[in-house]
Amino acid sequence: MSAAIATTHRIGLVSWAALLLLQLVWHGWLFPAQTMPVPVVLGITVIPLLLPLFAIRDVRRALLWVGILSLFYFSHGIAEAWSSPNERWLALTEIVLTLVLIGALGAGVKRKPKA
Repeated sequence: MSAAIATTHRIGLVSWAALLLLQLVWHGWLFPAQTMPVPVVLGITVIPLLLPLFAIRDVRRALLWVGILSLFYFSHGIAEAWSSPNERWLALTEIVLTLVLIGALGAGVKRKPKA
């Protein structure tokens, strides 16, 4: 594996971990849900981010799954940034982390050389 791909994998893994930590801090500590039990909200937001751990032996595959899942978190961040001024900074952080994750996933793709 080339150094550039290894670096993009590390960036992807760090942004994945940061996105997971953000969900725990946001929904479990800073702004717990008022209409649903906190464990249910954490289950909805955290468990999907843990599922790609089943594919962690192949980092590319795990990051692919997280990249697909991060589209939900990106949408959530957009909705929260739009509707919740108090949580806007968390939503913007979520948006940035998903964009970094998707960018790392795209940068880590092996490209075929042009003929």
